[in-house]
Amino acid sequence: MGLKITDTILRDAHQSQAATRMRIEDMLPGCPLLDDVGYWSLECWGGATFDACMRFLDEDPWVRLRRLREALPNTKLQMLLRGQNVLGYRHYSDDVVEAFVKQAIHNGIDIIRIFDALNDTRNLKTAIDATKKYGGFCEIALSYTVSPVHDEAYFVKVGQELQTMGADSLCIKDMANLLLPYKAKSLVTELKKHLDIPIHLHTHNTTGTGDMTYLMAAQAGVDIIDTALSPLGNGTSQPTTEAIVATLQGTPLDTGLDLEKINKAAAYFRGVADKLTREGFLDPKVLQVDVKTLLYQVPGGMLSNLINQLKQAKALDKYYDVLNEIPIVRRDFGYPPLVTPTSQIIGTQAVMNVLAGRYKMFSNESKDLLKGKYGRLPGEVNPDVRKMAIGDEPVMTCRPADLLPPEMDRLREETKRFAKSEEDVLSYALFPQVATKFFKKRDALYVPEEKVRKIFVQDLGF
Repeated sequence: MGLKITDTILRDAHQSQAATRMRIEDMLPGCPLLDDVGYWSLECWGGATFDACMRFLDEDPWVRLRRLREALPNTKLQMLLRGQNVLGYRHYSDDVVEAFVKQAIHNGIDIIRIFDALNDTRNLKTAIDATKKYGGFCEIALSYTVSPVHDEAYFVKVGQELQTMGADSLCIKDMANLLLPYKAKSLVTELKKHLDIPIHLHTHNTTGTGDMTYLMAAQAGVDIIDTALSPLGNGTSQPTTEAIVATLQGTPLDTGLDLEKINKAAAYFRGVADKLTREGFLDPKVLQVDVKTLLYQVPGGMLSNLINQLKQAKALDKYYDVLNEIPIVRRDFGYPPLVTPTSQIIGTQAVMNVLAGRYKMFSNESKDLLKGKYGRLPGEVNPDVRKMAIGDEPVMTCRPADLLPPEMDRLREETKRFAKSEEDVLSYALFPQVATKFFKKRDALYVPEEKVRKIFVQDLGF
């Protein structure tokens, strides 16, 4: 059985390289070419695309999904979901999570990849149960990181728990390209020994090791990998589809995909990448190898965020001081993986430590992380640091969402004047200000027939 491929050109590739700015009109002409390739799946929705559609592109993310579903009838569509955070930045109530998953599947998603920044399996349960309930394929992700508590035994244990919880496949989500080739071979070997479900590996090529990581993982028996067509592949994106497919041709791991068909799709998206470059969204810097990720375990997006914070504080000369501070904060906070939202929280705290003195100040998000509001931290927290941050306040030990009352009835009431569908209610639930602004703009361009009739007959006397 050959290696299966998920192509990320419609989601993570342009999220990683071009600030999630690919538009639906740029996607649709390439869809027949993609649909003809025979991928295991196309990742096309979720992550930052939902927010970016409304905030920057004046697109309805639900309409995008329906149009992609129509344009890709022969290929499974995949999305990325942040567990109890759905696609936002806080925990939402269980009824919001379930309603969102239901509508995602109803509108065309086949495979939902679900992850939690802390690998707290409690934060995954509602999304898993809803995916199974509404007939979706449930792929659960381990957020991969390197720390004294994140060894192979840890990942195998969490993987076994996720299989028991109903995972149809397990994804190793290496968001910062920290999983090096021999480590990948060893980890996949161990997971294959202890799990019965397919193993899917996701990495980037930020440190230049992604192709080698995939090759070693494939030799260890990984079932599926994420790649990106070459116009938006490599660098901060995934290793290129063409290179992997060509490398494995004629071997027992042959993907079975036709390079000629893949090259036709790549030729189309080269034009899209050129357009994104002209518009200023695709910077050649994203293709550069950046070994700082391996030295400081800091993902590329987090690095640019730190630079912006230091520029605003007129303290760019403290850049390397902040990079050296990040591992200290991460250790004191119990070794959270550095992925949204924990990467931003740890990074901001490191900046505050360098500029104001170590732990002289704490952000509200740092306090919430140490209180347990985001879930269970993987390692032991420095008790002195926690006391400085939250004093004698109790640390939350329950699943955070257990404390959240149902929200959907309230949200439907709040939006009844302007929401045209359950999907609109969910857009508002995740991003109330962004969605409200988007709805006003969208609705200004659309005048229902009955409103036209009222204007002409009642108001103007025709």
